[in-house]
Amino acid sequence: MESLFLETKFSADEAGTIEGIAWPFGSPDRIGDIITKGAFASARAPLPMLDAHNQRAVIGVWESITENETGLHVKGRLLIDDVPGAREMRAKIMAGAVRGLSIGFAAKGATPRPGGGRSIRHVDLAEISLVSVPAHPGARVTTIKGAETEPMTEPTTPAVPENKAAEPDVAALITKALEPVTKGLTDRLDKIEAKVNRPNGSETKTEPSVERKAFTAYLRHGKEAGPEELKALTVSSDPQGGFLAPAEMSSEFIRDLVEFSPIRTLATVRTTSASSVSYPKRTGITNAKWKGETQAQEGSEPSFGQVEIPIREVNTYVDVSNQLLADSGGTAEAEVRLALAEDFGQKEGLAFVSGNGVLEPEGLLTASGIGETINGHATNLSADALVTLMYALPAAYRARGSWLMNGGTLAVIRKLKDGQGNYLWQPSYQAGQPEMILGRPVTEAVDMPDVASGAFPIMFGDFATAYRIVDRLSLSILVNPYLLATNGMTRIHATRRTGAGVVQAKALRKLKMAAS
Repeated sequence: MESLFLETKFSADEAGTIEGIAWPFGSPDRIGDIITKGAFASARAPLPMLDAHNQRAVIGVWESITENETGLHVKGRLLIDDVPGAREMRAKIMAGAVRGLSIGFAAKGATPRPGGGRSIRHVDLAEISLVSVPAHPGARVTTIKGAETEPMTEPTTPAVPENKAAEPDVAALITKALEPVTKGLTDRLDKIEAKVNRPNGSETKTEPSVERKAFTAYLRHGKEAGPEELKALTVSSDPQGGFLAPAEMSSEFIRDLVEFSPIRTLATVRTTSASSVSYPKRTGITNAKWKGETQAQEGSEPSFGQVEIPIREVNTYVDVSNQLLADSGGTAEAEVRLALAEDFGQKEGLAFVSGNGVLEPEGLLTASGIGETINGHATNLSADALVTLMYALPAAYRARGSWLMNGGTLAVIRKLKDGQGNYLWQPSYQAGQPEMILGRPVTEAVDMPDVASGAFPIMFGDFATAYRIVDRLSLSILVNPYLLATNGMTRIHATRRTGAGVVQAKALRKLKMAAS
């Protein structure tokens, strides 16, 4: 249902008879809508006469609804003998306070007009209301008849009687009445604008709370802040993460970057439900010999063994105060879990590189049977040594091989030059392509040693064939709120069970720096 203020003209008499134009053809309303002639063809009398579209305020009835060239003409009567609101409406009309008509309808067959609004070809007219402020200045009562009614004529501008004052300008009266409200709103907007333009965005500068002062002191001086500041911040103790930010602080944690050696991306990884995994291994082949026509054959058989990878365990626990867990809204426990995952990942990556094979998984650098290529110098890395190292591997492993070193060693190789000062290694600048040395990809492992006397800074080979990682139990976290409940603490246990080892040493080779 749509309700629009229209440019209307009507008249009324003492008996409550009202006649006027509910919609003038040929001109748009205030939102640009135009209703074309013939759109009201389905409109039929009688139709409710409402007070400002209030369905509970029926004050009369429209008894005649017709269209002509100028617009929709309507005629009706106020129920002044039966409805108190009708008598009030008649008084408003006679006083000039109510001046227009407004129709309530549902639009059908409407199309957009250039510049806004619609061209409406058919409407379902529901009601016509009397309103006090029409959309256009010309929508006003032009004729108010006396008690003795005369034949209705086209409305004209009323003449002002010589002995009476001019008709009051309702728009001017409304504007004047709204002046105090408008001035109040303007003053409030001015104050808000001035407040926003201030540097701190507030009218007054409040003294910071004790907690904020203490936290500022802790940020500047750390544990060396005064005892009063630390007392205001401590919930438990420093090792338990007891220093809390005030309520205004963000819940985001600032963390140090934790780097891991990406050995898992190179090796072959599998899972198991046993305490160890054994791999059958052929250690020798048959021994065929060239024989003459009548010489007897000799028997031979391959030799076999096995490689066992035991499962190792890494674990720890963290005690956190119950108050810290409760006050942080779950953030403290989430940070503890993240810290455990980062710690275990870091320890695991280090073990895969240099684990001792006793309590830790066997590392790549500590496994026996891996061949070595001597660099020839204790600190200066040789480009020739890299070529020798690569081609010392069997071709099958070399074709699937990759380089393993840390960032410092990569920097050294990047700076190698020929006799003319040109860099020997030009890394890949193509997006999505890995860096290459001698046509094979490079993997950066933070746990590989630096270039130094007697160190093994570089390893090359087919890691997927040579190295196995066996997972028994992924990171398991158990929260125990009962063990230290009397102390107001919760213990969080973390366990990880995994094993690793070299199963084919011939697929790897490492570069050894000469001892000084």
